Amino acid sequence: MSAPTRAVTTDPAFSAAARASGAPAVAYDYAPSRTEAAASGVSWAAVFAGAFATAALSLILLALGAGAGLSSLSPFSSSGLSTTTVGFGALIYLCITEIISSGVGGYLAGRLRTKWVDLHTDEVYFRDTAHGFLAWCAALVMSAAFLGAAAAGMVGASANARAANSANATADTAALEANRYYIDSLFRGGKAATNAEETTSKAEAAAVFAHAITNRIVLSPDDRNYVAGLVSASTGLNHAEAEARVTNVFERDLATVDQTRKSVAHSLYWLFVALLLGAFTASFAATLGGHRRDHLPVMRAA
Repeated sequence: MSAPTRAVTTDPAFSAAARASGAPAVAYDYAPSRTEAAASGVSWAAVFAGAFATAALSLILLALGAGAGLSSLSPFSSSGLSTTTVGFGALIYLCITEIISSGVGGYLAGRLRTKWVDLHTDEVYFRDTAHGFLAWCAALVMSAAFLGAAAAGMVGASANARAANSANATADTAALEANRYYIDSLFRGGKAATNAEETTSKAEAAAVFAHAITNRIVLSPDDRNYVAGLVSASTGLNHAEAEARVTNVFERDLATVDQTRKSVAHSLYWLFVALLLGAFTASFAATLGGHRRDHLPVMRAA
């Protein structure tokens, strides 16, 4: 936008007085005292309208994708798609969902905003881009808050249910939850033992496994011998067989943890790409909506 023009004028009252006194008329210039519009450059109503549309459409498309994914899976190995195929398809679908929902929300934010006048074209494009980006940001925050509250509610309900079903639960029992399958596999074929003794042995083995996995170290000979002694006492295996079982189960547990880490990392990378595509799409769609808003012909009543 160019700088405000300065107008040159002559005060009529001053000119009449000057002519009466014989003094020459003096011309002076003035500039508008206000160089910015009184209204904000952001149409928040349009931004939040686009944000709500983005969030709602995202939830609808995610529900559709979840249903399609569950329909393509099967507990039978001879039917349905593989887990790898479904996972890759879910990541692609997430990107498509972001593009569609963000594009619709960004277009609405640009189309519904107030029409600006006396602005340079570059400034209009910048404001439209900002409207689309703000709509995407608001939708992301609302979706994260909604999903976070839902997850917290489900976790809280699950914790309350476990507490109600096992009022006598101890810290030893809680220590088994992280890798219960592998710890249970250590003590298969065990001799008759009380529940307290079995829980204590499993909790101690789980603590040793968790320490080694958390610190990304292999089982030390002392830890291996100690866990093998627990397994031998519970199952009746000799020490060598128990030690071989401990080594095998620990390697399987470690491989599962590493595979989970890689899967989570790849999912987060794809989530970043999907959100980046959503931000770009919303910003670009807002410029399209704003351009359409400004260039529609005005229909006047005859």
